[in-house]
Order: sequence, then structure tokens, then C-alpha cells
Amino acid sequence: MKRILVTGAAGFLGRHTLGALVERGYEVHAVGLKDPQPELVQLGVEWHRADLMNPGDLVADVGPSHLLHLAWYTEHEKFWASLENLRWLEASVQLLRAFVDAGGERICGVGSCSEYNWDYGYCSESVTPCQPASLYGATKNAFREVLDAVSSASDLSRAWGRVFFTYGPHEHPNRLVASLATSLLEGRRAQSSMGTQIRDFLHARDVAGALVALADSDVTGPVNIGSGKPTSIADVVRALGEITGRQDLLDVGTLPMRPGEPPMILADVRRLTDEVGWTPSMDLREGLTDVTEWLMSQGIGEST
Repeated sequence: MKRILVTGAAGFLGRHTLGALVERGYEVHAVGLKDPQPELVQLGVEWHRADLMNPGDLVADVGPSHLLHLAWYTEHEKFWASLENLRWLEASVQLLRAFVDAGGERICGVGSCSEYNWDYGYCSESVTPCQPASLYGATKNAFREVLDAVSSASDLSRAWGRVFFTYGPHEHPNRLVASLATSLLEGRRAQSSMGTQIRDFLHARDVAGALVALADSDVTGPVNIGSGKPTSIADVVRALGEITGRQDLLDVGTLPMRPGEPPMILADVRRLTDEVGWTPSMDLREGLTDVTEWLMSQGIGEST
């Protein structure tokens, strides 16, 4: 049986990978700083409490054949420029070394569209240059380069999932979809910019599914994880208004555009579709409906 170690297993994306990996026949070992929430304790998943800054003998004890490395510093807004990115780069390199020393066969790292030069708009793995404008993007790209070099010098198989714009249950309440949906459900005005920016949105469950499919494939190198469908911020705002039935609360154009905001960031998903053989399970409307229903299940909007 293939044995996989999943870091960041209780996080926004990691929680969705576990069941999918079990379904694919993996012996799943999940690692986190805290005990998992009850809904994450499921048959076939063994949990390990460990600090990846000081993992000790975790990798040697588990002896995984595969590694899905999702853990990183992700505090909302702060992660772009935080020096914590340097600590996570160092920890990731040490994790990689431990994995190789333990005889690991394949690693799937999780990167970001922020590794690309966003001036190009349309991001293709083989064409668009990696010129990160943030420390977060720079450290992600640096780890990817280390991973490539180690793989080239050994028998290690590696893949790198570049994630674009994710939304879904459990996301930070100040992120775009969660904040707008919460305002509308609670009967408050939902403010946004004009929303002309084009982005590539994908539900967290689908992002996780794509990463699992990539980890379980023999595809190597970077693979964009996105929908490949251009969607404006205004499209998201209008859809949430329709789903909640509160179009009357939309204040489009009341917030300024952020300085230097790229007009378009869109994924070329041909490698994901053609080589990995994966396509999304839900469209944007279905995904936004899922988030709205999840927020309501958490008690959002009940008092209005």
C-alpha cells in the first residue's frame, strides 16, 4: 500500500485531501500542530501532532512513500511579506531532506500563482516567467527550485501544484467570498470595488482534488491548479447577491481598487486537464452556493 504524509492536513485545503487520498487506496498519515477537529477524525487516517519547525523523527517513524506538503505560513494579508516565509522555506528544505533520507519516492509540493510575473496576465507553466513580487511568492518559488534540483540529482519524483484563487468553507472571514457572503446573509451592505479584475477561482474541495490527482500521477514539474475560466470580481459579487437573494445590498464600486492591482490573473490548465486528467466537479455558481449553505449551517444569518 502507498503511504502518504500530508502536512497542513487540518488546514483550509488539507482537510479536503484526506478522504480523497483514502479513496485512492493510500495509507494516510496527517500531521498538524493540534488535535484534529472531530469531523476530520476519519477511518483510515492516522494523525500525528508535530511542529514542522521541529519535526524530530516524524518522517523516519512514518516512512512515507509519498509526501503532500501543504503546510506554510498563511495568516490573512500578513503572509505576503512576513519573514515567517523564510522559516517555512527552511523547514520545508529540512522536511525534503528527511523525506529523501527515509526513502521517499514522490513529493507533491504546493505553490502559488504568485510565483509568476503577473504582468503577463495569462499564466502558463512553460512560458510565463517566474518573477515573484512578494516574499511569499519568492520563498515558494525558491523551494520549488530546490525540489527540482534534488529530483534531478536523485530518483525522487516530484510535482508542484501552483494554486490560483481558492474559496470555500473554513476560509478566513475577511477573504472576498466569505466576507461578502456573510455581509449579505446578515443583512448588511456588501461593499466592493468596480470588480473589473479577472481572476481564476476554484472551490477548495476541487483544489484539493486536483492536488490529490497530481500527487497520485506520474506528472512531473509545475502544474497550474485552477479552473482556466476567466471570472471578474463583479461576477462573484453579483452571483452571491443572487444566491442570497440580497442584490439590494450590493454596493459595487464603493471601494477603491488596490494600487497596482493586475487586470487579469488566469491559469493555463492544459497540463492539469490533459496530463493529470483532472477537471473541476463544480462550477462557480455551485461553489458559491456551497459556501453560502455552509455559512448558514454555522449560524450565519440566523438572527436577521
